[in-house]
Amino acid sequence: MAMWIQAQQLQGEALHQMQALYGQHFPIEVRHYLAQWIECQLWDSVELDNPVEEAKAKRLLDNLVSELQRKAQLQGGEDGFLLKIKLGHYANQLKSTYDRCPLELVRCIKHILHSEQRLVREATNASSGGGGQAMDSLSQRHQQINQSFEELRLATQETENELRKLQHSQEYFIIQYQENMRMQAQLSSLSTLPPEERTQRETALQSKRTTVETWLTREASTLQKYRLDLSEQHQKTLGLLRKQQTLILDEELIQWKRRQQLSGNGGPHEGGLDVLQSWCEKLADLIWQNRQQIRRCEHLTQQLPLPGPMEELLSKLNSDITDIISALVTSTFIIEKQPPQVLKTQTKFAATVRLLVGGKLNVHMNPPQVKAVIVSEQQAKALLKNESTHSESSGEILNNNCVMEYHQATGTLSAHFRNMSLKRIKRSDRRGAESVTEEKFTVLFESQFSVGGNELVFHVKTLSLPVVVIVHGSQDNNATATVLWDNAFAEPGRVPFIVPDKVMWPQLCEALDMKYKAEMHSGRGLSEDNMVFLAQKAFTSSSNNPEDFRNVSISWAQFNRESLPGRNFTFWQWFDGVVELMKKHLKPHWNDGAILGFVNKQQAQDMLLSKPNGTFLLRFSDSEIGGITIAWVAENPNKQGERLVWNLLPYTTKDFSIRSLADRISDLNHLLFLYPDRPKDEVFAKYYTPPLSKAVDGYVKPQIKQVVPEFTTPKSEPSGGTPSFMDQTASPSISHPSSFGVYPSMSDTMLDAEGDFDLEDTMDVARHVDELLRRPMANQWSSQQS
Repeated sequence: MAMWIQAQQLQGEALHQMQALYGQHFPIEVRHYLAQWIECQLWDSVELDNPVEEAKAKRLLDNLVSELQRKAQLQGGEDGFLLKIKLGHYANQLKSTYDRCPLELVRCIKHILHSEQRLVREATNASSGGGGQAMDSLSQRHQQINQSFEELRLATQETENELRKLQHSQEYFIIQYQENMRMQAQLSSLSTLPPEERTQRETALQSKRTTVETWLTREASTLQKYRLDLSEQHQKTLGLLRKQQTLILDEELIQWKRRQQLSGNGGPHEGGLDVLQSWCEKLADLIWQNRQQIRRCEHLTQQLPLPGPMEELLSKLNSDITDIISALVTSTFIIEKQPPQVLKTQTKFAATVRLLVGGKLNVHMNPPQVKAVIVSEQQAKALLKNESTHSESSGEILNNNCVMEYHQATGTLSAHFRNMSLKRIKRSDRRGAESVTEEKFTVLFESQFSVGGNELVFHVKTLSLPVVVIVHGSQDNNATATVLWDNAFAEPGRVPFIVPDKVMWPQLCEALDMKYKAEMHSGRGLSEDNMVFLAQKAFTSSSNNPEDFRNVSISWAQFNRESLPGRNFTFWQWFDGVVELMKKHLKPHWNDGAILGFVNKQQAQDMLLSKPNGTFLLRFSDSEIGGITIAWVAENPNKQGERLVWNLLPYTTKDFSIRSLADRISDLNHLLFLYPDRPKDEVFAKYYTPPLSKAVDGYVKPQIKQVVPEFTTPKSEPSGGTPSFMDQTASPSISHPSSFGVYPSMSDTMLDAEGDFDLEDTMDVARHVDELLRRPMANQWSSQQS
């Protein structure tokens, strides 16, 4: 309700815009009386392009109607009688309007709430700026655009007034001209009269005719001057329109598209499209008004031809205004929701295109159809050069035709492709070391429609962001690298899809940080120390000074074509592995600050040796993609008085699908303090799995616990028997194999000071645990019960 309270404080144009959001599709009275209920619902959780979400939207509609009916029943007394009837009527109206399309109700309310938030935010910024504080650049730009629209409105109104004056003057001129012609006819007819009478009447008529002709001559010059002045005014207005259109299309819209592209890397949601549409609609309205004025001027000129350059001037004006509206229409055919940039064949995907001026130009009166085709990079270049590529494509997309729909609630004209699927792809010849995951395609959306009663016909087209096509999930990692590099470093107006081969290291850091924060859903991104660690890995450097990497460039090959020294994976593959591991299993721990992560083995040793025994930290594995290890400081069991730093075999996604990180840390009693000095239970206890319940129907539930034998302290069981574990030993090994199953805890040595581990043994462990998990419980315990 807080938003509605603020919205009611709006004034002037902002209040008018807010009121315009409401109407028969959603009455403002419903917003007022259900303000708190409306603002508490999770409208943004409904995916409008997903038909599966229709059931959720239907529940919201039913709840809204019920809430409205309940509100109506609460009204009493003489004053409440009419309100009770009105609210009941609105409940029935909303039910009948949206019962078959509940997603449209959600779309409508989302649009209203987001628009109110924007208007309140802009009003707040403006009021703070009026107090002597400078408004932010966004508010200043918006204010500049709104001021320009006011200038254009006044200029258009002025030319409209001048045009009416010209029309009235011309109509009077024509009347006087006809009067002159009538007197001319009268003079011609005087020849039949007697000479004396003829002379008398001829003198009077001739004098009157001379006066009229003098007036006509003078008025013709005046009319011509009016026409020239009006033409000059139109030229100035067209200049202002061009300037405003350039500001909106070449700056604001391009910035929106850039934000949309960066959102593919995890940047903030682009937003602001409704504001852009309102500006484009104002432009379309003003352009159309001026075009109609110019057409009326042409009609007046044809009605009364006068010597002079007017015909050429009007022809030029008409051509210019047509060019302006053509640029507006073709530039505002945009992709609101991009297709996925990593596109797997035989997989359903969605996209939405929108014509920002469609509603204003009444394009929806004859809804156009939009077609989607996939084209290669070369075909995209040819399209932008206006070279013919008719019917050319690089693959086949199923369900690639869609009719644009007009949504009255939001005033948008859009086409929602909900069930497209790439059936096949035709690849081009690759260059040099380029792999299939470096080849870029794009989805071309095109349509044709007319405005002004077929007066103008437009063929519009727009290209999606670059798309990398894959046929198997294993290609996703490298395809994502291509997309991230392109999204981060593409420049506006580029030739498709050229990106620099080298960028400065800080630029890449910014892109990686954006990606990381988005995947973690956290404000905690990559610190300067993390960036230094990544630079050391990327450049095989030992420097700890961030300044050493400020002016260093990194190439695409270093990023994701050449393997890191001594490894069989690239820098990006390592980083992406970390992101995937964190996203799937460790996000809460990162956001809690429990994971240092970007620390190498030597740094971990230096940090831990200065701390008490049992202090540990979590760092990402250098040698394994998507691995994280625990490093801790403890006494050397083989040499009294010596302290060493130990490293467990890195955990991966498979490990955490068996047992969580928090539970594994809980299992290891020798881990006491999370670096630097936080008791581990204080950090991880909230993530521990609750203890297992007691046996049910004679069955005992098995449990998996992690044991590092070198550091296991046996605990006596309640029955007084030998402690048993079904455990997965994950530790630096020397040479002794590990065994699994139900067995007494053993003391054979598995760890060494170097932190090395036998991979084959570990795979045996994983296979054994997997086998135990698959084995029916009854079989495991039958021998013991018998």
